[in-house]
Amino acid sequence: MLNNFILLAQAQEALPVFLIIPFLILIGMIAAGPIFFGHFWEHNYKTVAVVLGLTVLAYYLFVLGDVHMPAHTAAEYFTFAVLLSSLYIAAGGIYLNVNANATPLINVALVAVGAVLASIIGTTGASLLLIRPFIRLNNHRIKPYQIVFFIFIVSNAGGLLTPLGDPPLFIGFIKGVPFFWTLEHLISPWFISITLLCLMFFLVDRRNKETNFTPDPEVVARNNEKTEFHFSGKRNIFWLAIIIGAVFLDPNVIDGLPHIYYDGTKISFLREVIQLSAAFMCYRFSSKTALAGNHFNFHPILEVVFLFFGIFFTMMPALQLSAQIASSPEYSKFITPNFLYWATGSLSGFLDNAPTYANFLSLAMAKYDLSQGSVVDVRMFAEGTTAAGMETLIQLEAISLASVLFGAFTYIGNGPNFMVKAIAESAGVKMPSFFGYILRYSIPFLLPILALVWYLVVHLRLF
Repeated sequence: MLNNFILLAQAQEALPVFLIIPFLILIGMIAAGPIFFGHFWEHNYKTVAVVLGLTVLAYYLFVLGDVHMPAHTAAEYFTFAVLLSSLYIAAGGIYLNVNANATPLINVALVAVGAVLASIIGTTGASLLLIRPFIRLNNHRIKPYQIVFFIFIVSNAGGLLTPLGDPPLFIGFIKGVPFFWTLEHLISPWFISITLLCLMFFLVDRRNKETNFTPDPEVVARNNEKTEFHFSGKRNIFWLAIIIGAVFLDPNVIDGLPHIYYDGTKISFLREVIQLSAAFMCYRFSSKTALAGNHFNFHPILEVVFLFFGIFFTMMPALQLSAQIASSPEYSKFITPNFLYWATGSLSGFLDNAPTYANFLSLAMAKYDLSQGSVVDVRMFAEGTTAAGMETLIQLEAISLASVLFGAFTYIGNGPNFMVKAIAESAGVKMPSFFGYILRYSIPFLLPILALVWYLVVHLRLF
């Protein structure tokens, strides 16, 4: 069990601290680039991410002579990028339009459906599928707060139930957390969070009486008669089902599947081949009407793919440092569920929540001499079957909850947040600034719910 941890510890002894600098630079530029030097960042983020990632990778391979960690990181990145890209392409070919009078109840119903879809097709897929119908539905009364609550509910909290839902949870899955672990252990906090956010949204939306133009009387009369949903791109549902079904083809879970055996771990490739093939078929045979209606392009997913290339590889030294800190007796005593919830959450809100999840998973596991590089260790940690018992399971719950829910705290906490903001602004919505988002919405509306979830679920263990 300790073989991977021993290898990790040996690498830590020779690891220079300055190797963490590329990770800090990349995360800092992801946070500050779009705000302070947007033109440069828009045209150069790919180069920055790739160069920083390759710099750290080269140091591991040619200076440290460490092939172990880069190989596992590359496999995890490939699995991560393939799933997100496949879901994005499949959702982009599904077009939904709602003919109805926008009311607070209709709006809440739409984002509640989005919260369920987010755990099935991912927060990125659900956000892409529903944000434009949501804006069109409210085109005579659209306000920034409506987009913000959409980000809270659909782009973040909704993805709490499965590894498909949010990138942090999928990272946990490919490291060894059982697929249905999130559904089993996080459904109560998911229900609490979604219910409270929807209730807040309903109460705020009831006060929106303004209109920007006089609607066509014939359209109003037709919408008053019945609510209609127009849907195109049905064939993509078939390919979407294949993409989701392929997630379960994990050679570490199902014996006999083709795989690459490396350093004690079965590395999947069949799953990824199926998902990429289904994504190609989705795009090749997608409804042109659906693609045009969604203004589909590859820019958002390419941004995610390139940035996460840099994140995954520059993150390697940070993961090792986390393990080193947690294994020290003077620090390990502070690693409790309460600490993990607030520490993971604080960083997930202001950095990207996927690497934050990985860092704190490494931190928590190292306390018990476990390595996140071992699928067996991660599974034992998630199921509470280590010598520490259920304490490890509770810690993973705290990390998972915080990384997903706090991802909504800023525009940069989770990948879909900026995508939704960009789509809304292109539709004419004047979205709040980075700090305006935090001060006007995250602190007064989101933070009380995050605190309540912590108190009931993590601190008191009532759910």
